[in-house]
Amino acid sequence: MSRGDSREAAPPPPEPLPAEVFDSHCHLDILKTPVPEVVAAGQAVGIRRAVTVGYDLASSRWCAEAAEAHDDVYAAVAIHPNDAGDATDEVLEEIASLAALPHVRAVGETGLDYYRDWADPGDQHRSFRAHIDIAKRTGTALVIHDRDAHDDVLRILAEEGPPEQVVFHCFSGDREMAKVCADRGYVMSFAGNVTFKNAGDLREAAEVAPPELLLVETDAPYLTPVPHRGRPNAPYLVPLTARCLAEVKGIDLAELCETISRNGERVFGPW
Repeated sequence: MSRGDSREAAPPPPEPLPAEVFDSHCHLDILKTPVPEVVAAGQAVGIRRAVTVGYDLASSRWCAEAAEAHDDVYAAVAIHPNDAGDATDEVLEEIASLAALPHVRAVGETGLDYYRDWADPGDQHRSFRAHIDIAKRTGTALVIHDRDAHDDVLRILAEEGPPEQVVFHCFSGDREMAKVCADRGYVMSFAGNVTFKNAGDLREAAEVAPPELLLVETDAPYLTPVPHRGRPNAPYLVPLTARCLAEVKGIDLAELCETISRNGERVFGPW
């Protein structure tokens, strides 16, 4: 998640995908559109479902409630690393309780953010380790926010022992980082910034990422893909990023969508 303004007019819908896929990471609570309309717009272009992701206690509660209330919406819950100072024992216990709910399929977004100085690194490390433990205790995937912190994220995962399913949300590493993640079986979820003109390193990372370890996301309302960069993002724009990934990897688009859908079932459990 990258905090910012999302009030501009929505872009037009892209050409529908040839096979269904899903949005592995978005923030439906921040969108200005009601959830049923967001889901319907996505499904009209082949985005079957969405995982809405919490970043503090209030948004995590909202995501869990939205997943319970709406078909084809699932949730992830956590305290964002930028708010790691708020991750008290009491807050973390409630996150653990939310993570045990049936429509909550991941603990996230958690991790480390060294790009901003909004939270003390020590608090971030403590919170990240606690979220890893919650994911393992609840048998859910771990969704990681990793910004300018690759080495420490990988180190802490190794020290704590990762849960069975680990997702690097809005993957931000280069080709070598992608190879490390692939060697460790970590899933890489690519967002709309992989389409940006200056994102050559990201496209090189996507090129070497094994298809069975790929997901696609929006991080909506942020990171809107080209040609709508700077305008509000939403799950219905996933096709633009999926097409970029298929082109970069030299894979048939329908085949890539089917692979990503299978990956989603493996990572987040049967829908």
